[in-house]
Amino acid sequence: MEHHHITADHLSIDRVREIIERHLLLALSDDARQRIVRCREYLDRKMENTERPIYGITTGFGSLCDISVGRDDLSRLQQNLVMSHACGTGERVPSEIVKLILLLKIQSLSYGHSGVQLATVERLVEFFNRDILPVVYQQGSLGASGDLAPLAHMSLPLLGLGEVEYKGEVRPAADVLAEVGLEPIRLQSKEGLALLNGTQFMSAYGVWSLIRARRLSEWADRIGALALDAFDGRIEPFCDEVHLIRAHRGQLATARAIRGLLEGSELIARAKKHVQDPYSFRCMPQVHGASKDTIDYVESVLTTEINSTTDNPTVFPEEDMVVSAGNFHGQPIALAMDFLAIALAELGNISERRTYKLISGARELPKFLVANPGLNSGFMIPQYTAASIVSQSKGLCMPASVDSIPSSQGQEDHVSMGSNAATKLWRVVCNTERVLAIELFNAAQAIEFRRPARTSPALERLLADYRQRVPFIDNDEVMYPHIEASIQFLHTL
Repeated sequence: MEHHHITADHLSIDRVREIIERHLLLALSDDARQRIVRCREYLDRKMENTERPIYGITTGFGSLCDISVGRDDLSRLQQNLVMSHACGTGERVPSEIVKLILLLKIQSLSYGHSGVQLATVERLVEFFNRDILPVVYQQGSLGASGDLAPLAHMSLPLLGLGEVEYKGEVRPAADVLAEVGLEPIRLQSKEGLALLNGTQFMSAYGVWSLIRARRLSEWADRIGALALDAFDGRIEPFCDEVHLIRAHRGQLATARAIRGLLEGSELIARAKKHVQDPYSFRCMPQVHGASKDTIDYVESVLTTEINSTTDNPTVFPEEDMVVSAGNFHGQPIALAMDFLAIALAELGNISERRTYKLISGARELPKFLVANPGLNSGFMIPQYTAASIVSQSKGLCMPASVDSIPSSQGQEDHVSMGSNAATKLWRVVCNTERVLAIELFNAAQAIEFRRPARTSPALERLLADYRQRVPFIDNDEVMYPHIEASIQFLHTL
């Protein structure tokens, strides 16, 4: 099996996608091992040679930071932290996102500023490589002090507590550890904090959503181009000249993408009776392009985040410093994830409008895209479904990051709510995919009413592939399996 070596070097979003999609195994580089060991040894020496309290290492947590804990209880303090903070509830985190949480936590701990044992990081690597996936819940994090509750659930199985999903079954972690011959880890000082403080829950959702967002942005252009041709639209609004004088990068990229997709189309080249198209067609460069620019911005934020140390306190062996600060605060990515949710919801918003135009009976297309309307409702209700989903996404776009509820007796008095931004974003991604799949279902149907004229070679190939999974609808039939097949089709490219 091919390995990805965890190093202190740059981890790109593309590399994360490759690790997950190609099921690469993880291995710690020699450099990462040395950093982890050096930091742990420094911390042990520091604790032996100082009488001064060190937050969370020889003291309690949060507003309990003024209560000192005896040397004999330091390991118990960390175990108690993990157990008491595992207060998650709600839906389970999907297993593919749990794998990302593990990957990002390993990366963050590998920089050698966290004070963890090498054995603890190696156990996380083992979990990742063997697909021993902790059961984590979506609700419970405030997104400052890090993702405490979800990361506590991630950490419980290290101690032989909590549950894991292994080979498709949810089982007590203790049973699975025994089965695979692993002993529970005994946490040392600081380790519980290193595991629980950090932004890996929201970052994992953010990275997963960003990877999907790039794919959906490409699909929005493909499907929009097909819908434009099916609607007998005009190509002039996509010429370079228009977009060079308003030089947003995403706008120009979208115009060029749609021109490329429609190159060689008989339909787009033919003379048009109408002077202009509705905004949902004509303004694709401006709308899809703004979403592209947002995706680029969010990628820059998340790339910085996943290449960072985000726990607390932060240990600097070279400088002989242990600093209690705030790198666990999720504000930088909370704002970005709220922004990305808006950008993706808009791809769904404009998509639903194009679907509506295709079924409206305009431009010589039959009403509801059916040969015998009246007897058949045809594509009336898929548009309702799209409208319902789009409306839900609009509700989900209220920013989570503008809220803050103080916690820990006011010690933690401003929080990011980035975890809520993250899980809302995930829902918007799923919703936008469904809306685009419904538009494709409609656009593929509509193009058949333009025969024998053909769209471009690129889009004809796309249609041929699509028809392997979703048929032309002649008379009414059960539609939901076709919508699901359309959604699955979007995973193929």
